[in-house]
Amino acid sequence: MKYSHYISTEVLTLETLQEIIAQHKTLSLSEEAKINIEKCREYLDKKMASNETPIYGINTGFGSLCNVKISNENLSQLQENLVKSHACGTGEEVPSEIVKIMLLLKIQSLSYGHSGVQLQTVERLVDFYNNDILPVIYTQGSLGASGDLAPLAHLSLPLLGEGEVNFEGKKVHASEVLRQFKWQPLTLQSKEGLALLNGTQFMSAYGCYVLIKAMKYSYLADIIAAISLEGFDGRIEPFNELIHYVRPHKGQIVTAKRMSDLLENSQIIAQTKEHVQDPYSFRCIPQVHGASKDTIDYVKKVFKTEINSVTDNPNIFKNEDLIISGGNFHGQPLALALDFLGIALAELGSISERRTYQLISGLRGLPAFLVDNPGLNSGFMIPQYTAASIVSQNKQLATPASVDSIVSSNGQEDHVSMGANAATKSLRIMENLERILAIELMNASQAIEFRRPLKSSAFIEMFLKSYRADVPLVKEDRILHYDIQNSVAFLNSFVIELEE
Repeated sequence: MKYSHYISTEVLTLETLQEIIAQHKTLSLSEEAKINIEKCREYLDKKMASNETPIYGINTGFGSLCNVKISNENLSQLQENLVKSHACGTGEEVPSEIVKIMLLLKIQSLSYGHSGVQLQTVERLVDFYNNDILPVIYTQGSLGASGDLAPLAHLSLPLLGEGEVNFEGKKVHASEVLRQFKWQPLTLQSKEGLALLNGTQFMSAYGCYVLIKAMKYSYLADIIAAISLEGFDGRIEPFNELIHYVRPHKGQIVTAKRMSDLLENSQIIAQTKEHVQDPYSFRCIPQVHGASKDTIDYVKKVFKTEINSVTDNPNIFKNEDLIISGGNFHGQPLALALDFLGIALAELGSISERRTYQLISGLRGLPAFLVDNPGLNSGFMIPQYTAASIVSQNKQLATPASVDSIVSSNGQEDHVSMGANAATKSLRIMENLERILAIELMNASQAIEFRRPLKSSAFIEMFLKSYRADVPLVKEDRILHYDIQNSVAFLNSFVIELEE
């Protein structure tokens, strides 16, 4: 049974978004949303019937063609031309999970009644979402400034019976799906094409998708770090709350407490230590992981605001009898936040790889490369190479996109956010982090076996038992590519409940 989520003016949170996705909920427009949309459209129709002055994007050209007046009989053609001419994306296809979020966020933004679209246009987008009719969209083409023009054009093409969609496991022309459902292509009215194409839903969908994964992997990074600490025979003192309350960054305090909780009643952590201190990659887990947590929290706030906003242009205010052309489509808030998020995730990977390096170094009674008969066996020598190469790539990807800009549309759009590039980079960094942490888990779970018969905490032992069902202990050399794949799959299958 599918449950329904009502699109309304109530605040949409990332946690709600995750719940909608995870439970495969369908969407419905609330009565309030329907009224908002219809009243705004009625206002615009009356305005156009009684007004001859140019209103940007409604009866004018677009971008640097904003001074070209369009006659009333050509307004529908103007909007259809806009969608077709802007559908010039290229590169890889956007993952279907992100396309679905784009649909949801575009529906949400149009439902506030400041965009001037027809109700049937929004209802058709709802139909696409509920029936998993996912437009084929490409990763390259948006400057993140006039909104995500090219990606959103591809999102909108199927409304006209144009473009391609992924449906029931196949890529087909949109017209085929419309025929199957006995739907007619829509005839766009004044402003509708612009309302569909202006907006930040490409950047926002990527950001929401990455954030949901980032919150999960921030938690997993703590678990894996605790296993590494046990494998390295590390000390518990750096997680004492007294240290962290005299430097009370929220993420630092949360991480230190979590590490202490994860290690509670561990025989390994309780045994007498010969060394006085641990390397920074172990000792400073609260400070480094905590800083990334604080970054994720900041970025969450930015995206929570964005996904509850109207981001097309111009904006219609029927109560004030105003149509105002502004810049709510500009992605600068998202571009900066996505760059910040990418840096924070890259750092989680960077410190993870350093722990992996320490574990294979033959220190603290561990055999070199965590395997019996080193020399005959190379053991875990090369997975660290792999992690190091991925960490290095993340450093390159973490170079900010938001400090770049390039002039477009004959100088009318003279500053752009490059938030779309920041968005696609953030996903690559997130996927790389999954692999880096998977490699650390491989090493940490191997290292802890050399501490037997001592046991870690009940939670860690349970976690390792579950992991060992997918990735057995390495006793002699084997193809570790499969172990990395299985470790990534194990982490992806791990379910946590996000907290508001």
